[in-house]
Amino acid sequence: MGARLALGGLISAVALLAAPVALAAPSCLDRQGGTVRCGTAGAMPVGWTLPPDRARARLAAMDDEVGAGRLIGLACVIGGLFALLALLPDFDGGWDRQEDDRERRG
Repeated sequence: MGARLALGGLISAVALLAAPVALAAPSCLDRQGGTVRCGTAGAMPVGWTLPPDRARARLAAMDDEVGAGRLIGLACVIGGLFALLALLPDFDGGWDRQEDDRERRG
């Protein structure tokens, strides 16, 4: 039994290591620092980056504040997940019997 399990693990590991690697196409930036598909109008060459002073200004202009709308949305999503969990049936162990299974009486 142990040899079968080890052989199964070895075969699985070899199959995962031999799988082809999926490579993504490179992404390019536009002149404002936004990510665009390479080859489109306004795309800079692959590897081009914003100058450091413009990159800092772009990061400073981004809004990283969490608003009330986002907090309310997060609370609704988490509350919905808890509601779905509360609606699950009780798993007391008696649910795994089939209809045609009969209890032994002794």
